[in-house]
Amino acid sequence: MENKCFCDTGLLFKDCCELYLENNLKAPTALALMRSRYSAYASHNVDYLLETTYISERKYYSKVDILKWATSNKWQKLEIISFTENTVEFKAYFLDSNNEPQVHYEFSTFKFENSAWYYVDGKFE
Repeated sequence: MENKCFCDTGLLFKDCCELYLENNLKAPTALALMRSRYSAYASHNVDYLLETTYISERKYYSKVDILKWATSNKWQKLEIISFTENTVEFKAYFLDSNNEPQVHYEFSTFKFENSAWYYVDGKFE
């Protein structure tokens, strides 16, 4: 059975975010990158998360910490609130390690450089 993509486009994973996470295609927009990063959290693809973080920001992230957060939560759905060419506002719904529902709100900024989009930073609530 083929699975729907984690990012809630309604597409199959193989026809959506897997193209970026596994097939080395570059996300064509900041929105596509954000969706693929959500799928990377849901599928525990820490390498992709680090590779798609803007190079000057990578030093602020720990592979161990990212993996711990990604695996301790059960990712439920992604809701895109708004987006522009280089920003995405979203809510990520998940169950925490106690199986309690949580919502991660973020207003993310992205940068296009060297023919690729990168996550720069986000404002959280």
